[in-house]
Amino acid sequence: MQASQAKTPFEYTGGNLCLDFANTIDNRTSDHAQDLLTDYSRLLQWAEESGALGKKTVEQLKTAVRGASSTTQSTVRAAVQLRDAIYEVFSAVAQEHAIPSDALAVVNKVAQRASQHAQVVRTNGHFAWDWISPEESLDSMLWPVARAAAELLTSEEIDLVRQCASETCAWLFIDRTKNHRRRWCDMKTCGNRDKARRYYHRQKEG
Repeated sequence: MQASQAKTPFEYTGGNLCLDFANTIDNRTSDHAQDLLTDYSRLLQWAEESGALGKKTVEQLKTAVRGASSTTQSTVRAAVQLRDAIYEVFSAVAQEHAIPSDALAVVNKVAQRASQHAQVVRTNGHFAWDWISPEESLDSMLWPVARAAAELLTSEEIDLVRQCASETCAWLFIDRTKNHRRRWCDMKTCGNRDKARRYYHRQKEG
């Protein structure tokens, strides 16, 4: 699926933070797949837009990484590894295939690391999870992603994970429609594209 917004290359149609992260490749199953996490600045952009990190933390990380290209490249590689592992796991879930153990091990490894940085805080009269000094770790945007993946895998919504029916898209999403028959990551793009394709073939056959 191609991003439709002019100011950002990212779309947020997955219904869950970890699925939106898995969907940071356009046209994943085509011959011209486009990786949207091209560098650390893109990773930070996704983190802020998705809400994985707050704006203040993102700005602090931008300052911290100035001139540290080798370190940021390593973080991007780790992010891509987690992204692809999440995709493999939930794509298998959506297709009712066996879960790849190597991919699940990657998710678990990052989730375990994330737990070391998590704490319960009291805010506005309620208790909530929060992160310990995320501005001090370049990969802190991966913590909420891994936790979201672990929580989704152990929730009832795991049965609602779907994969876009487009032959070239394969984005993941949670089908919260009433009849649970949603087929497309976004009807405006992949859905309409498929309708146009089927119309063309009907006209051609006619």
